Amino acid sequence: MSPASFTKHYAEPERAAGAVRHYRWLTAHAKPLRQPALHTAGPRFLTFERIEGRPVRPEDLPRVAELLGHAHGAAWASDLHSASLDTPHLFEDGTLFDDYLGPRKVALRRRHEQGYLPNKTALHAMLGLLQATAEGPCVFYKDSNPRNFIITAQDIVAVDTDDLSLAPLGYDLAKLVATLHLTYGPLTDQAVTTALLAYNAAARRYDARLGTTDRGQLDSFLGLHAVLTAPYVGRNGYHYSLPLRFTHRGAS
Repeated sequence: MSPASFTKHYAEPERAAGAVRHYRWLTAHAKPLRQPALHTAGPRFLTFERIEGRPVRPEDLPRVAELLGHAHGAAWASDLHSASLDTPHLFEDGTLFDDYLGPRKVALRRRHEQGYLPNKTALHAMLGLLQATAEGPCVFYKDSNPRNFIITAQDIVAVDTDDLSLAPLGYDLAKLVATLHLTYGPLTDQAVTTALLAYNAAARRYDARLGTTDRGQLDSFLGLHAVLTAPYVGRNGYHYSLPLRFTHRGAS
């Protein structure tokens, strides 16, 4: 194998096929995202162009936020303007593109079973928060954590297409903010606000309705990510934890 290649292995053929499908969808509909070239797609492996660089650091947040805003705006304009957050979307081959609500309801109930939500009151609060955030234009979520982008000398390259689902504007940005916190410790309020402004400005270039995510919405997404990422604290370079909050906008 060429030293300029990177091979990712999968235990199940379905996971490899899904990653390829996601990769091709992003290539077609989220053109601002640069991805490594896909050289070979086998039944249980994918071989990509090797990209030399480093993961995202806190100082990169505004640049990556701007890139996400462009990618989300482009995907909405290209394919997702008619999608709904509570209904699976269809890929061109008829395969389902997971909706926003269904998989996360399952995941939140699992976190309760695992003990990350202390009681059913907390679970119902988080389910209410999830429902409250399912509003506005529909874009995509690709698990934006610091390892899923590579910062090179010239560019930002998006990698790992194992996960792809529908999501509200700002949800994937909040995942990046949350995982930077988990990796490096709390970010300043100014850093988060600056990133949100960059994200909104980029998304707004595709339609005026796309640049309206406010800080309250972002904080609600961060509350969800705190619960959803709780099992990974202490793994994958996540040395810090996010505070768990069991109330949502409009709740007492």
